[in-house]
Parts: sequence; C-alpha cells; structure tokens
Amino acid sequence: MLALLTAGVALAVAAGGAQDSPIPGSRFVCTALPPEATHAGCPLPAMPMQGGTLSPEEELRAAVLQLRETVVQQKETLGAQREAIRELTSKLARCEGLAGGKARGSGATGKDTMGDLPRDPGHVVEQLSRSLQTLKDRLESLELQLRTNASNAGLPSDFREVLQRRLGELERQLLRKVAELEDEKSLLHNETSAHRQKTESTLNALLQRVAELERGNSAFKSPDAFKVSLPLRTNYLYGKIKKTLPELYAFTICLWLRSSASPGIGTPFSYAVPGQANEIVLIEWGNNPIELLINDKVAQLPLFVSDGKWHHICITWTTRDGMWEAFQDGEKLGTGENLAPWHPIKPGGVLILGQEQDTVGGRFDATQAFVGELSQFNIWDRVLRAQEIINIANCSTNMPGNIIPWVDNNVDVFGGASKWPVETCEERLLDL
Repeated sequence: MLALLTAGVALAVAAGGAQDSPIPGSRFVCTALPPEATHAGCPLPAMPMQGGTLSPEEELRAAVLQLRETVVQQKETLGAQREAIRELTSKLARCEGLAGGKARGSGATGKDTMGDLPRDPGHVVEQLSRSLQTLKDRLESLELQLRTNASNAGLPSDFREVLQRRLGELERQLLRKVAELEDEKSLLHNETSAHRQKTESTLNALLQRVAELERGNSAFKSPDAFKVSLPLRTNYLYGKIKKTLPELYAFTICLWLRSSASPGIGTPFSYAVPGQANEIVLIEWGNNPIELLINDKVAQLPLFVSDGKWHHICITWTTRDGMWEAFQDGEKLGTGENLAPWHPIKPGGVLILGQEQDTVGGRFDATQAFVGELSQFNIWDRVLRAQEIINIANCSTNMPGNIIPWVDNNVDVFGGASKWPVETCEERLLDL
C-alpha cells in the first residue's frame, strides 16, 4: 500500500515540477514496488527547500499529508455542491408548481416558500403576475368573442335560457292544441252518436209504420192468420217469441216455412238458455243437411225444404232414450234415438225465429240466418201422435200449441222483419 502511495506522490510531484525539471523533455516511468523495496526504480525530482533541507522521508511524509488534505477538501466541496443542486432543484420545482397552480386559477393556498429561495424572489413573483394577467386577458377575450358571436347570430347573450323559455312556450302551445283537438273529437263523437240514434229512431218508426200499413193495422182474419217475413240474410232481421218454455221432458214443434235460399235455409228457430246457447236449434247451414241440436247434441234430419214452396215441418223428441222423429208435410221421413237422452229441456230461455243464438238472445251470425217466411209455429209439451200431425199438415184441424201458440200478440219482429196476413193452408193448396 505504501508503495502505491509513494508512486502517487511521485506522479503528483513530477506533474507539479515538470517545468523546473533539469532534464527538458524527460519522462518518468514508475512501477509498483513492494513495501520492502527502495525508490531506486522511480527517481524523484529535487523539491525546493523551505527554511532548510528536508530529508527524503520527511518530504514524502509532507506530500502525503498534503494529498490527503486536498482529497478531503474536494469531497466536502462536491458534497456541498450536490446538496446545493438538490435544494435548488427542489425549490425550482415548488416554484414552478406554485406558478402553474396560480396560472390555472385553482385558488389553492399553501405554505409560502418564496422567502426560502437562495436568490431574489421578485423575479418569480413578477413572472407569476405576468402569467395571471395573461390568463385574465385571455378570459376577457373569450368572453368578448362569445358576446360578439351571440350578437352576430341575433341572440341574447344568455341564449340557453332564451331557448329553454322558447321550448317551454312551444310545449304549452302544443298541449293547448292537443286539448282543443281532444275537445273537438269528443264533440264530434257526441254529435255522431246523437245523429245515429236519431236516424235509428226515425228508421224504426218508419219500419213500424210500414209494418202497420202492410198488415192493415193487425186486421188479420184471425189471431193466427199471419206470417213472419225475413227477406234478407242479415244478423238483425228476426222474430222473437214473448213467452218462454217451462222445463220439458218431451216436446213437439211444428211450423210452416217457405225458403229458396242456397246454400242452406239457415236457422228457422233457436232456443237458448243461460249456459247453453244450443238448447234446441233447427238449422241447415251451408251444404250440410238439416240438423236438430238438443243440448248441443246433433241429429241429422232427412228433410228437404229449399225448393221455394210451403212445407209443414214437425219434430218430436223425448228425454227417454233421446228418441226423435221428423215429419215433412204430414209424412214421417226419419226417426232416431240417443239424442241428449235423459236431459230435460231447461226453462227460462229465449226463443228466436230466423237466427241462431251464440249467447242468450244475441250474437247472431248472418251466414246462419233464415231467409224466407215462417208461420204457425207451435210447441206442445208432449209427443203428438202421427195422425195428429197429419191432420195439422192437411189443414183438417186447428190445434194450437199448449206451451207456445201461434198468435199475433205473442210474436215481435225486429230489424225490418215484418208480419203479413196469410192463410197457409190456402197457399199450401196452391203449391200442390
């Protein structure tokens, strides 16, 4: 180690005294020496004497001390410079942050570190003032530009508020208009309803008057000498029997009818009760044969009556085994059983001529309406004998039904259906 220090001292002495070297242009070459070696391999130059001659050993010792002092001073200087650089850097960063916050108008307050600056803080304050003034000038310029644009567009400065007021006004106008339209619609609906009711009332009055004129003010030869005419296939022409049926365990229904409608004559009559619209129905619908429905059970009848002539039809039924018979013009054409057996006919229903009921007394279907004429519709609460039916069909006896008789005051007509005087037996003879 001592050898290395000796070599370092030699280099420093050589560098410092190169100008006084007695050998111009000479160079020193040094090599590392062990501790026990001498300095013969690295000749030292002669050093000036101060107050006397120093021995080589003392001279070396003084050089080493001086070198150590120099190294320590350099280290202290470097440390102080580094600390100063760090402090300046930190304060510069704080100043820049403070200046940036004030320039952005954050308004935040913090610790005042301006007095800690190692240099004059007036320069920094002046810079901050200039930055704030610049920002203020820019804000004023933007505000002036906004007002100028608003003025050029023909709008007030606070155009958002004006637009909202305008939109509110338009919305109120729209609501007023909608309310007016609703009032007009309601008024129009009321006027239309009143006009329709007045028209229907006038039409019904005219139809009633025409019906009275046509039947000669009910001046039939006898209470049963009339027919009900249903000339159109609609869902509003029909007749209604005022009386209703009691509970029945058997019945016979007879009537005269004439129809040339095709396909199918429609529904000559139907009886509906609550819970069962098809309690008793006679119907020929489309290309199907004539059907008898009891409690919605069906039997097809071998009857043919769509030739435009008067025909006398009788149907009998009993709840015992559901036996039924079908007569046309006094002749039995068919019989059967198991048609709603042991089911009594329910009372209190509605009996309609010319329409099939989907609900009690209503919901008629025009495709199932009867088109033609009906007369002598009678119902008995028993099965008539075959001879009785023949006598009724050939007009040899007059036997009204004991449950529903065919009389003028028991039949009402609606929707343009009308009553006409008729002698069915006389017209029947004319058809033969």
